[in-house]
Amino acid sequence: MTRSLSLVLALLWTLSLQAAPSAVSGGYVGATTCEGCHAAEYEQWQDSHHDLAMEPANGDTVLGDFSDATFDYFGTVSTFSRKDERYIVRTDGPDGKLTDFPIAYTFGVYPLQQYLIELPGGRLQALSIVWDSRPEAEGGQRWYHLYPEEPIRAGDELHWTGLNQNWNFMCADCHSTNLQKNYDLDTATYDTTWSEIDVACEACHGPGKTHVVAVQNDNRGLQHGGFKGSLSRAEPRAWAIDPKTGNPQPWSHGPEAQPELEVCAQCHSRRATQFHGARPQDGLFNHFMPSLLEEGLYHVDGQIDGEVFVYGSFVQSKMYHAGVTCSDCHNPHSLDLKAEGNAVCGQCHQASKYDAETHHGHPQDSAGAQCVNCHMPEKTYMGVDDRRDHSFRIPRPDLSVALGVPNTCNQCHTEKEAQWAAAALEKRHGPPPTGHFAKALQAGRYGGNQAETLLSELILDTTQPAIARATAVSLLPRYLSGQSAAVLQQASRSEEPLVALGAAQALNGIPERYRPMFGLPGLYDQHRVIRSLVASNLPPNAVPANPPELSQRYDAALADYIQSQLNNADRPESLVNLGGIYWQLGEPDNVEAYYRKAIEQAPYYTPAYVNLADFLRSQGDDVGGRKVLEQALPAVTDPAPIQHSLGLLLVRQQQTGDAMPYLRKAAESPSATARYVYVYAVALNSSGQTRQAIDVLESAYPRFPGNAEILSALASFYRSLGLDDEAQRYEKLLRG
Repeated sequence: MTRSLSLVLALLWTLSLQAAPSAVSGGYVGATTCEGCHAAEYEQWQDSHHDLAMEPANGDTVLGDFSDATFDYFGTVSTFSRKDERYIVRTDGPDGKLTDFPIAYTFGVYPLQQYLIELPGGRLQALSIVWDSRPEAEGGQRWYHLYPEEPIRAGDELHWTGLNQNWNFMCADCHSTNLQKNYDLDTATYDTTWSEIDVACEACHGPGKTHVVAVQNDNRGLQHGGFKGSLSRAEPRAWAIDPKTGNPQPWSHGPEAQPELEVCAQCHSRRATQFHGARPQDGLFNHFMPSLLEEGLYHVDGQIDGEVFVYGSFVQSKMYHAGVTCSDCHNPHSLDLKAEGNAVCGQCHQASKYDAETHHGHPQDSAGAQCVNCHMPEKTYMGVDDRRDHSFRIPRPDLSVALGVPNTCNQCHTEKEAQWAAAALEKRHGPPPTGHFAKALQAGRYGGNQAETLLSELILDTTQPAIARATAVSLLPRYLSGQSAAVLQQASRSEEPLVALGAAQALNGIPERYRPMFGLPGLYDQHRVIRSLVASNLPPNAVPANPPELSQRYDAALADYIQSQLNNADRPESLVNLGGIYWQLGEPDNVEAYYRKAIEQAPYYTPAYVNLADFLRSQGDDVGGRKVLEQALPAVTDPAPIQHSLGLLLVRQQQTGDAMPYLRKAAESPSATARYVYVYAVALNSSGQTRQAIDVLESAYPRFPGNAEILSALASFYRSLGLDDEAQRYEKLLRG
């Protein structure tokens, strides 16, 4: 480095300190300091989606129409205007009354822009009326509401003033750099801080102070240039196409050589933040708990369903397992694709083989000839935001036929059936591959006589994606027997963090007396999130005193878990978790306090009422539990668990007649579980209504095929009526 450049860098750093003292908190120096040496990367980053992730609201950043524009939402008319230099929305506030609110920040830029409003207590809230920033020709340049189907009023959990639209918890750490949430449970307030308001250089590379000092002192010998880690691969890799196959040469290093991916995944994944203060080098599983292939987020074959933000899809892909990483396709600074159209895929896949009608079966340059439309199908979120599945899967209409999952062929060919698409693909490319994990996850989610076997086989099959195997581990306790227990024990010792996470989650579904045999190995896991989750599911009396190291690990991991929930005490889920922990620890005052705090914080949150009623029952206070459940009925979003719990409470009090309507409503609810149906049917049978009980079970059976309780009850009830043929039919299904 020349002396003049060193002086320029030093001056930029000094100016950044004067302009924004908070920017050096924790060694953060700010993007303008980085620009001194990395001008090209800085220029690429400017005006990228990372740069514009969040900005102060001003004439340069606000895209929406604030020229007294109005928007009518089920009779509530909001007005967008300007007063001097401020942008104002007049809309329904926390009390439901029209009020003027200044726009504090813009949030995002394309294809929509949201607006953040500051409310008391340090809260920033995301307005649900958003600006469609697409061109007018594409339907954009308009205001629209994120929940257009039904009116969301003040007090609703989805209203813009509520918990679920709170920036501090929901959005902040992925739209800012060095975010510290700083929630105070006692005062229910935030003191949230950040180094930079957008996703700047140090969000991905880590604090730059040591690096800057090293460069200024011409000390180039520091590992990673003074950063704690490197985003580069273990070795450089240029993807070379094998001319014989048209495919890239396999890379033996595999996914362990992709440090960049876990940095991107800290934001580009569906995950919960367990421990704040993450740095890029910390790894995903020391701060975050990524979601597995859960119902509502993913279809059973791993296709995206809910908003899952790439990571969970990508780690299913063959590309991930071959060593591909994000920056092979995306410029990491501008975020643009490295080439246009099929040329992105052509970096590794020979165009003459794949970008040809003989492969894709569509006219060249048509929509069907675009690789992404077959291998990365889109789904629209937030009304206008089309996002692509990153599992790079081959189209599988045969799975649509067998399991009812969507397929990309019929997204375009809507007039055709899945059977047609499956036949067309088989004619062109031959029979579909065998061994997909979808059948096992289907059985695991919904029940089936082969569920235990299929899940066990998937868990043991290391050729399958770890996230699919982890999901199978989390489902296995529903069907656990002596035979599959050994499989779960093996999973609990896995060095693959996703599988270990699945095993930690599985503990909650295992009777407490058996948990140590599956859970104790997890206390030795190298990842803080996994250790703490394991400890939360192990009752204290289940952990042996010897060796002392084991109990010490348990104490430390449990303390971590409690801290993780306190970190997120602005959410009712965490308060309920804290209540459960203190119940295990035998501290009843804390139990009740946290459950009641959760109800106060989120009156709509069903589990808080159910858990509090269960706790009061354990204390011999069913009367108090009944009051809690009756209080919940008009308040909660999903009353089915309340109705089920209230019905069981009344049965215990020998008030079966009063219990039956509650049990029936729970069993008939769209959110009903197989257990709700089974309990209601048993209650009907016990009251002499066996035929009605059978009708209830048979109506529910298509929703829960293979459920052991339902099959067993059907066999028993038919036999009690002397209908042996019907009983034998269900007994046969039960045996598999």
